[in-house]
Amino acid sequence: MTINETAVRQEVERQMRIILKGASKLIGEEELREKLARSIRTKEPLNVKLGLDPSAPDIHLGHAVVLRKLKQMQDLGHQIIIIIGDFTGRIGDPTGKSKGRKALTNREVLVNAQTYQEQIFRVLDREKTQVRFNGEWLELLNLEEILKMASTVTVARMLERDDFQNRYTHNIPIGLHEFFYPLMQAYDSVAMEADIELGGNDQTFNILMGRSLQKDFGMEPQAALFMPILEGLDGVEKMSKSLGNYIGVQEEAKIMFKKVMEVPDALIIRYFELATDILPEELEPIEEALEAGANPRDYKLLLARTITALYHTCQETEAAEEYFRQAFTRKEIPQDIPELFIMTDKGVLMEAAPFLVKEGIMASNSELRRLLAQGGVSLNGKKVSAPDTPIKSGDVLKLGKKRFVKLMM
Repeated sequence: MTINETAVRQEVERQMRIILKGASKLIGEEELREKLARSIRTKEPLNVKLGLDPSAPDIHLGHAVVLRKLKQMQDLGHQIIIIIGDFTGRIGDPTGKSKGRKALTNREVLVNAQTYQEQIFRVLDREKTQVRFNGEWLELLNLEEILKMASTVTVARMLERDDFQNRYTHNIPIGLHEFFYPLMQAYDSVAMEADIELGGNDQTFNILMGRSLQKDFGMEPQAALFMPILEGLDGVEKMSKSLGNYIGVQEEAKIMFKKVMEVPDALIIRYFELATDILPEELEPIEEALEAGANPRDYKLLLARTITALYHTCQETEAAEEYFRQAFTRKEIPQDIPELFIMTDKGVLMEAAPFLVKEGIMASNSELRRLLAQGGVSLNGKKVSAPDTPIKSGDVLKLGKKRFVKLMM
């Protein structure tokens, strides 16, 4: 083996370690190694595809797991292609659904797609990312081409999908148009000549369909890389806004830092793997230190700094850490506290509840009553328990252990 080929092999192994970090499954590993070797020799980047269904545009760290993996491949020099499913969104993705999903209107798709782009570029480099709408090519297909494509897949194959199979078994209607969703998504891979497609485990069927269709079109099949579900702050359920166990990518630095510090100790390494761009060789010493009995809090602080710095400036990250240390380590009232403007008739604490709920600081009015009864509310550093406690402009309210707000009237 020549020196050049030795260097190629070493670079392939380096890239594979980064690509596989945190991944749950890779299909087409040998094909991917060959693609990487060719890319290194020719200096031609691989096309790395991610399809996004523009139906739920709010992104949290759970959604960003795949985006972070794309960023790692972008840093390796590969071409990232984001496919916004404007056409397929009008069909409605049935994945994981017990019934067909409501199709989106053109306006809903475009509004959601714009929101997506604002958020994905908090992770990816805008200048090095292609964003395409699959209506560009899917709307141009004629009926003959669609029927020819449909002839490559049997009904039996379609019914292998868990959601279709369950609905068929339980006599829940399946629209014929729903069979076209995975087929259209697969055609995206043909149109983009994708070398790699990423997705969550729930997208396995759709992504493998892309491999099959590329073969039918005489193309090299894409490698399929699947990323796992990230558990939320409760350490049990998957991260979800509806469950309240999420960290949003657009949350302010102080909130993000504080939330990361709530990650269970058992998930520190998993969050490093899935929610940061840390390299495998940098992660190994952290794993070894924790296994040897190091204080998890020290590495959780590093995790909080690392994640917050991915979405905020260095200055904002430093300020967030200082705020956390003041509020939750030294038990002081922080200097930089968010202000909440409220209107009050009687000037009592309970009148602030609707405004706290509106700003997302509390889930409901009853949560404030419950905290008061449990001794979890302080006003200007002193615990209070009465709903009719007098308040005035400038008072600092502490809710539970970690939430501060300055009342302004």
